[in-house]
Amino acid sequence: MGRWQPDARGRLGKAAIELYDERGYEQTTVAEIAERAGLTARTFFRYFTDKREVLFAGSDALGAELVRVVDAAPATDDALTVVAAALTRVAVLIGDDHAFSARRQAIISANSDLRGRELTKLASWSRTLSDGLRRRGVQEPAASLAAETGVVVFRVAFDQWLAGPARAQLTESVYESFAQLRAVLGAGTARADQ
Repeated sequence: MGRWQPDARGRLGKAAIELYDERGYEQTTVAEIAERAGLTARTFFRYFTDKREVLFAGSDALGAELVRVVDAAPATDDALTVVAAALTRVAVLIGDDHAFSARRQAIISANSDLRGRELTKLASWSRTLSDGLRRRGVQEPAASLAAETGVVVFRVAFDQWLAGPARAQLTESVYESFAQLRAVLGAGTARADQ
């Protein structure tokens, strides 16, 4: 093993992404990830429950941040503004590592189990947001509509960001996507009133 090196979690994550890229997710074992990182399989399981969770590390922290932002939002903010603020905060936490995010998304897209896990994560965000909106007094179906719509807007913004230049910022993509949604909603309201 050699001399102790810091950041075991980060090294395991980096090794996993490299191996998933090289061999494919299904063909990569936990032992291979640990070996590439210069660690043991036992160490791997101190940080991750399984090899799939390497790609979803931090999901709980993102969910907790959604709760915090929704609960801290000004009482005068409408439901969609609250959702946009919470999901923009998630974009800040995800960061702007375009290359890593593109690699991660390619790995997820290539595996049905991982795509299912990604959908579960997004559904969890939606539940978290709608629960928070209901705590703020937003009634149904408005709470669920705002939460579900917000998660879809985030997903579109994320995909647009990945498709764009590497220097782009995820937060800007999220801002722009919510602005476009508001424009669409405004245009739809104007047409409905005619």
